[in-house]
Amino acid sequence: MNDLCADIGYHSINKYGEELCGDNVQVVESADNSITIVLADGLGSGVKANILSMLTSKIISTMMAEGLKIEDCVETIAQTLPVCSERGVAYSTFTIISIINNEEAEIIQYDNPPVIMLRDGEEYKMPITEMFIDGKKILRSHIELRENDVFIAMSDGCIHAGVGESLNFGWDRKEIVSYMETFFDVGFTAKTLNTILLDECCKLYGGKPGDDTTACTVRIRKREPMNLLIGPPSNRDDCNKMMSLFFAKQGKHIVCGGTTSTIAAKYLNKPIRAVMEFPDPEIPPIATIEGVDLVTEGVITINKVLHYARNYLEDNESYTQWSYKHDGASMIARLLFEEATDINFYVGMAMNPAHQNPDLPINFNIKMRLVEELSECLKKMGKRIKVSYF
Repeated sequence: MNDLCADIGYHSINKYGEELCGDNVQVVESADNSITIVLADGLGSGVKANILSMLTSKIISTMMAEGLKIEDCVETIAQTLPVCSERGVAYSTFTIISIINNEEAEIIQYDNPPVIMLRDGEEYKMPITEMFIDGKKILRSHIELRENDVFIAMSDGCIHAGVGESLNFGWDRKEIVSYMETFFDVGFTAKTLNTILLDECCKLYGGKPGDDTTACTVRIRKREPMNLLIGPPSNRDDCNKMMSLFFAKQGKHIVCGGTTSTIAAKYLNKPIRAVMEFPDPEIPPIATIEGVDLVTEGVITINKVLHYARNYLEDNESYTQWSYKHDGASMIARLLFEEATDINFYVGMAMNPAHQNPDLPINFNIKMRLVEELSECLKKMGKRIKVSYF
């Protein structure tokens, strides 16, 4: 087994005037270390398309994750879904990306725009074989994975972007390839690459998409561990134990909180140096300790990181803030959202006397809830999370 992992990001833009999206993406992880991703595009738009795409993606992803053949999946779809009265067909179009043990990928496509694969900064022409199931032409590809390979699956809303407005015939697939190639070497996460693509689609539509528009981006990358320490232990005698476990872990180290950083500095026998700069007046300034990658304030900073994490899982609009700012919350966000794949939280359970003032909106329970909610958000981003309490 290698040290690669699949970084996955996806999002949908509803057709203008529609409350429900006719596209759907499902991601299912299997016990054998494989991941199945299905992007389904329901016929038409609105409620009917939403139901068709959701059933299609749910059924295919579940069956594929259980090891069933694509022929069985398509046959089940044809027998399960209702026939569209307008078009006389029973299921939506779909794209399947199956990542096996982070070593190989199988791509299965039916009538969606062809998956874009980027390797070494340019489009890689995947070998394709054709097969016919129930009279439908299915395209199949098998790829040996390499680090930094990028796959982009799309619904036809992407290639229709700009039709009749900014572009006469929509955003041609070749133009999409060329556009996304420019971001290959920047090192963006799959989520950020996906956001960049959909933002451009929305601009081409003039902010009023003429079709449901969905993209799913997969980036193959090395695992990167990250460690975050917040709060002193409930028992003072456990300080050295907590610090030794924290600093023994591979990867970068983030220390949050004034008391916590004092304990860390004492353990490392290094001074704390305050950085008297306020890039964001709402976020307390950072500090530095030799041997620690980032030192920040605690609850206020983590609360802001949680705000960014929630938005990241939605439309990711706050990316324009945390992606370049130098306050503690933005720097933590970059480390956790973009760099890290495996995150270890070390959470001290000691009560902070400064947080027990009834006039302050901070207490012990709030700190615990912040850590729990942030952990859940990071799990939804596809991160591996471990929380240790002291």
